[in-house]
Amino acid sequence: PFRQVNLLVIRQYVDYLVSKQNVKNIFVNGTTGEGLALSVQERKQLAEEWVHQGKDKLDHVIIHVGALSLPESQELARHAAAIGASGIAVIAPFFFKPTNKDELIAFLREVAAEAPAVPFYYYHIPPLTGVKIRVEELLDGIKEQIPTFQGVKFSDTDLLDLAQCINKNSREEFVFLYGVDEQLLSALAIGADGAVGSTYNYLGQKNNMMLEAFAQHDLSLARKYQFLTGEFLNFVIKLGFGVAQTKAVMTFVSGIPMGPPRFPLVKASEEFIAKAKAKLNSIVWPTD
Repeated sequence: PFRQVNLLVIRQYVDYLVSKQNVKNIFVNGTTGEGLALSVQERKQLAEEWVHQGKDKLDHVIIHVGALSLPESQELARHAAAIGASGIAVIAPFFFKPTNKDELIAFLREVAAEAPAVPFYYYHIPPLTGVKIRVEELLDGIKEQIPTFQGVKFSDTDLLDLAQCINKNSREEFVFLYGVDEQLLSALAIGADGAVGSTYNYLGQKNNMMLEAFAQHDLSLARKYQFLTGEFLNFVIKLGFGVAQTKAVMTFVSGIPMGPPRFPLVKASEEFIAKAKAKLNSIVWPTD
């Protein structure tokens, strides 16, 4: 949330996610949180506030510590460990890009080593980083290189890559958290363990119902939830949907002021807000 960084609403934010959306696990300073648009100091302040306000309320607070600069990423990793984060995650650097598996692992290893007691996740988001190294390839021997490696936040539509990762994970030592909200049910079907995504801020309860239906082998009900989430996203994507628009949706659903995004992103238009609100209100969910 912004004015500059609006730390004052984090407590309200935590309480809303827990009580209204049944969300108990948080991923901080990622894409939706505009982590890469924040200064190192701002990222530290947000991480501290989420960990502090989440104490005894949240099960896990994973802090994204990726940066274009290795020293900055290492500094953020040390800080996350010091404040008691449940885990850290790192994207591939995306200006000077790693060109192969070994280069990427070398970068990730240097960051993970700064928080040697904290579970480490690779944040795979090739549509934004442009780093298309397949995760299946990355997993081979990664535990030897990064002993704290816990799993992947997999934010890509390449379900073949995800399926091969899960197939290789026969001992279930790694966790795969899916990050493309409109395809979550497909990812669950091939073995994803859970999800990290922006819509769960305001549709967390609905997606929890989908997870429950899937766990109960009620595929018909699970599909209804997935199709309705997709119906909303399909509508807003056609209007132009990104982080700025997500902030606007979260604001009108939760009542918590998320503020505008940081430049170069620009705030959602009033026309978008009106249309998105009308569309979301028109959806009849199975539990309604």
